[in-house]
Amino acid sequence: MLENVKSSYFAKVIFLFIEEKKKLKLVKYNKSLQQKINISINNYIHFNRKYIIYESNTKGKEYNKYDNLIFEGEYLHGERNGIGKEYHNNGRLKFEGEYLNGERNGKGKEYYLHGKLLFEGEYLHGKKNGNGREYDYHGTLIFEGEFLNDKKLVKTEYGSNDHLKHQYNNLKEKRKEYYFGGPLEFEGEYLDDKRNGKGKEYFENGQLEFEGEYINGKKWNGKGYDILNNISYELTDGKGIIKEYNMYGDLRFEGEYLNGERNGKGKECYGKDVLFFEGEYLNGKRNGKGKEYYDDGKLRFEGEYLYDYEIKGKLYNINEKLEYQGEFRQNKKWNGKGYDENGNAIYELINGNGKVKEYYSHGGLRFEGEYLNGKRNGKGKEYYNNGDFFFEGEYLNDKKNGKGKEYYSVGKLKFEGEYLNNERNGKGKEYNDNGELIYEGEYVNNKRKEN
Repeated sequence: MLENVKSSYFAKVIFLFIEEKKKLKLVKYNKSLQQKINISINNYIHFNRKYIIYESNTKGKEYNKYDNLIFEGEYLHGERNGIGKEYHNNGRLKFEGEYLNGERNGKGKEYYLHGKLLFEGEYLHGKKNGNGREYDYHGTLIFEGEFLNDKKLVKTEYGSNDHLKHQYNNLKEKRKEYYFGGPLEFEGEYLDDKRNGKGKEYFENGQLEFEGEYINGKKWNGKGYDILNNISYELTDGKGIIKEYNMYGDLRFEGEYLNGERNGKGKECYGKDVLFFEGEYLNGKRNGKGKEYYDDGKLRFEGEYLYDYEIKGKLYNINEKLEYQGEFRQNKKWNGKGYDENGNAIYELINGNGKVKEYYSHGGLRFEGEYLNGKRNGKGKEYYNNGDFFFEGEYLNDKKNGKGKEYYSVGKLKFEGEYLNNERNGKGKEYNDNGELIYEGEYVNNKRKEN
């Protein structure tokens, strides 16, 4: 198969596995090097998640790592240029049209997964730009007009049997939005592709949830309702005390609004009014002090937030025992100490680096090993939730990469060999639960390589 690959571009090639080399080498692969470098098509798939077979100087086909055809068409200088077709994973046509420098450019058609037409029109730099038509899931024409960077500008809206319903210009339009499965979610006015003007929101069962005025996609003036059609809150100039409910009548948020967003103190709930979070918000996101809870009401975290991320505080397990105290970076433990069930400090992280122990919610050991930049990097061990040994080996960015061993729950060896991105890739040996060797050879994407 490899003799058909004739790209003059860089192909990422691994010469040795990560535990031996710890880095990749980029090799400029062209026709003159085909006889000099011994690589397999699987090496190419590992890093590109696809490969190309050129059938002529200008035509080729692309396949994903599962050998599914994802594109066929014309190429120039290793990129899609000319006429081509894309395919869904189920083999149905996804797109057909024109390409330039690897992107959709010119006329084209898109299709739903079940085969019906989704869009037909013009593209520029990979996005809908120019005249086009959109169709719903059943094939009914719903929009016709101009697009700019995938956004509708001027369109015609059709009703049943393709009869003209409305014509909207100057970026203004009325829209209806639906929940997955069909129920109406919103109806009202749009400007610049955002809710602007009068509109109504509905619960999934069809009852009114909010009615009023929107500005730049935010609720601004109007009234909100609960499932019994009682007024639950009122907004004036984007300000008020909000109570939002789900379709079953359970409270999902209660708190302060300013400028049409959550600003100030508030609380979020699971179903049946079970408290999930309580604390401070800024511009719709958690900012400042707050507490988060497990779904049984026990405290999970207390501390400080910034733009929805935990940045400093205490983390507790399901038994309300302190698990970690310190700083976080993008919700990853960064600078702080970890504790066991008895409150003893068992590890310390400095800038996301150190030796760590992770636990299941019931308190059992889940992982012990090395951290780098807040992730599993280096050697480590994993355990089943019953305490039995599961895996030992090497990690890179939270994934198994390098040499490793897997075990049955009774502690007997199940597999030993090489991993790449959490999957068996490379040489390995597999054993049954009696300790007998049942396979020795090569693995590709967790599967035994066919000879």
